Amino acid sequence: MEQLRGKIGIREYVALLILVVGVKLSDDTPSILVDYLDNAYWMAPLLIGIKSIIPIYLTIKVITAYKNKNLHDVIRHLFGKYLGTVFSSFLLLTSFLSFTYDSAIYVDIIGTMYFTQTPYIMIYTVLMFVCAYGAKKGIEHIGTVSWLVLFYVKFSLVIALLLALRDSSLAFIFPILGPGSLEVIKTSTTHVSLFAEFFFMGLIAPYLVSAKAYKKGTWIAFVIVVIELTLAFLIYLFVFDYEGLKMLDYPYQELIRLIRLGFLTNIETFFFPFWIIAAFIRFTVYLYLICVFLGGICNIKNFEYLTPTIATIIVIFGLGPEAPTFTVFKIREVLLHILSPMFLVFPCLMWLIAKIRGDLKHEETSHNN
Repeated sequence: MEQLRGKIGIREYVALLILVVGVKLSDDTPSILVDYLDNAYWMAPLLIGIKSIIPIYLTIKVITAYKNKNLHDVIRHLFGKYLGTVFSSFLLLTSFLSFTYDSAIYVDIIGTMYFTQTPYIMIYTVLMFVCAYGAKKGIEHIGTVSWLVLFYVKFSLVIALLLALRDSSLAFIFPILGPGSLEVIKTSTTHVSLFAEFFFMGLIAPYLVSAKAYKKGTWIAFVIVVIELTLAFLIYLFVFDYEGLKMLDYPYQELIRLIRLGFLTNIETFFFPFWIIAAFIRFTVYLYLICVFLGGICNIKNFEYLTPTIATIIVIFGLGPEAPTFTVFKIREVLLHILSPMFLVFPCLMWLIAKIRGDLKHEETSHNN
C-alpha cells in the first residue's frame, strides 16, 4: 500500500481525462471549427480523433517503455540533456500559453454570461486560487475529486443536450460535407491539437498505479471524449444551424439559456455549478502538469510549491489582452496551428529514436516474460 500512495487508479485517470478534454465542448472550440467547416464542423472531433490515434499510440508505446519516467524524463533520455531540455522548454512554453489563453476564455464566459458586474481580475483571481489549491494537493486528490464529480457533471450535460433537442431541426445537417471533403480533412488536420492533452498526460504516467492503467485508461477516455464532442457538436448544429453558430462565441452557454421547463426561468443557473466544477478541474490539471514540467526542467523536487507563483503569472498574462472575446480567440487559433504539427510529428520522432536505440525491445521482452 505504501507504494501506491500518491498514485491514482484507472478510474480516477479516466475521469480526469474526460473532464479535462470533454469540457472543451463548452468553450469557443465549436465556434473556431464552424468558421471553417460550416455544417460539417461536427465531423471534426471524429476525424481529429482518427488522426490522433497514431500519435497517442506512439506516445503510450514510448512512455511505457521506460519505467518510472515521465514525458520530460523520456525526452531528455532520447534527445540528450541539452537538446532534450530545449524541446521540453518549448513544450512547456506552448503549454503555458495555451493554459493562459484557455483560462482567459473561461473567465470571459463567466464575466459575460453570469457575473457581469464582477471585475475580470476578481474572477481570474478566484479561478486561479482554487486551481492552485487543488494542484498543491497533488494528483491523488485531483483524481479522486474528478471521479467523485464525473457522474454529476456528465449527467447535467446529457440533460441539457436532451432538453435542447426539443427546439431542433435535423435538416440543418445538410449538406453533410459542408464546404467539401477536402476542407474538412484539411481543417481536422490543422486543428488536431484539440486532443493534445493525451500527449501531455505522459507527464503523470509515473503517478498511475501501473503502465496498464495508463494505457487502458488513455484509450477508454479517448473513445468517450471523441463520442461526447461529436454528439454535442451535432446537437449544437441541430439547434442553431451553422449560420447561427457563427454568430455565437460560446454555443453551450447559449444552448442552456434556451432551455425552458414549464414556469421555471433562468434554468442555466442549474447547469452552471456543474460546468464550473469541470472548468476548475481542467485548469487544476493544467497547472499541475506545468509544475511537473517546470520542476523537471529546473530539477525542483517539490514542484507543487510552484503552483502559487505560476498561478499568479497566469493571471497577469491572462489579463493582458484587451477585448479578450476577440483577441484571445485569435491567439488560441494560432496556438492550435502551432501545436498541431508538434502533436502529429513529435511522438513519431520519439518512437523512431527509441526504436533505433533499441529501447522498445526491452518492453517487448518484458511483455513476453
